[in-house]
Amino acid sequence: MKRLWIAALAAACLAWGGGVSAAERPNVIWIMADDMGWGDAGCYGQKKIKTPNIDRIAAEGMRFTSAYCSTSVCAPCRCGLMTGLHIGHAPIRANVEIQPEGQKPMPAGTYTVAKLFKSAGYATGLVGKWGLGFPGSESTPDKMGFDYFFGYNCQRKAHEYYPEYLWRNNEKVMLGGKEYSHDLIAAEGLKWIREHKGGPFFLYVPFTIPHQKFEVPDQGPYKDEPWPQIEKNYAAMITRMDGSIGQMLALLKELGIEEKTLVFFTSDNGPNQPFINAFNSNGPWRGGKREMYEGGLREPMVVRWPGKVPAGRVSDEPWAFYDFLATAAELTGTKLPEGVHTDGISILPALLGGQLPKREFLYFEIQEPYTAKAVRMGDWKLVKRGVTPPVELYDLKGDPGEEHNVAGQNPDVVKKMTAIMEKQHTDSPDWPTKDVPRNAGKKKGKGKKE
Repeated sequence: MKRLWIAALAAACLAWGGGVSAAERPNVIWIMADDMGWGDAGCYGQKKIKTPNIDRIAAEGMRFTSAYCSTSVCAPCRCGLMTGLHIGHAPIRANVEIQPEGQKPMPAGTYTVAKLFKSAGYATGLVGKWGLGFPGSESTPDKMGFDYFFGYNCQRKAHEYYPEYLWRNNEKVMLGGKEYSHDLIAAEGLKWIREHKGGPFFLYVPFTIPHQKFEVPDQGPYKDEPWPQIEKNYAAMITRMDGSIGQMLALLKELGIEEKTLVFFTSDNGPNQPFINAFNSNGPWRGGKREMYEGGLREPMVVRWPGKVPAGRVSDEPWAFYDFLATAAELTGTKLPEGVHTDGISILPALLGGQLPKREFLYFEIQEPYTAKAVRMGDWKLVKRGVTPPVELYDLKGDPGEEHNVAGQNPDVVKKMTAIMEKQHTDSPDWPTKDVPRNAGKKKGKGKKE
């Protein structure tokens, strides 16, 4: 990925002839589910789980079929979203616990999309799961650009849906394990929007649903289904979250700001194996969470901005979460500080009805549980699992399920993409490369063993 300076982004915007004037700068809401698969929403083909409000965003806006997370596990994915960096050199490349509460922090002074919005005069809020530091560290939400935070600092504690406490900024809100955290987080988001209706604002809403433990107050429309309890809970969690999204859309309309608000909905990474089998949660793609195959990296992505984003449009143009920083820069007319770069491009032209700027490739990496990398270049996809194994090459156009490794038949393509893969990875003592354990199975298709 080329490191694009903001001057290049501005030039691209002028060449395209589109853009947004200062008076039109919208509020921005980024809603993100946790471990929800590409195929778990109705607008992506889901038949069992009801998601009418996510589907409404797609119908009234755009649906992307090739939108990618930064990587296929929680903390580094969120790091890529916040920093605009791919995981080959991002400061967080895996989940690392810090006891008794929290994760490895981003370095002090890390530039984030929240800081960008704040510098553009936006109010900035976060309700949900942070997962990029620990209480009192150099990487708490307030130190990373957020005016307000309510939710979980620690993603491990976010496994509990009836927690002893949540955080409001840097203070604990004691709950005694008696209240369902998702409902509190959703209500806090509504309250924050109401308080900042005059705008402009940026609200980041990383919900914890439907991550394990798969707890929900009731199973809603699925209580009488002849499914295992875990499947009914999973479906009910997604539908409950969808209801919260519906409340948010209704509030934007009530406040008269829906035409001034750009709403994204997505998920942080691919689904877990039980739901791939039960609900086809990864859609037509191979693999899920913690994998470099499409099922782990492609996410549902629907975007709505009435009057600006064309209604009902479907795009197969590929982009990734680390494009959000560049997009926010162009959207707000903000220059990145000297020395700050992004691996992303602005997707604003595509959102406004045009096309994405040309890009050579997308790069992905994960350091959990072992080192794995992937490059997408056009319709080619190169995957390397571990340090020593040979690479795998797939033609996504003819083989979207990544079932047929054609590396042997395309040595020139492999050579070119391997060079990209090697160049994009920066060695770090914090993230030593790890090979695939000898007993690690190779998953194929919908989770079958080779």
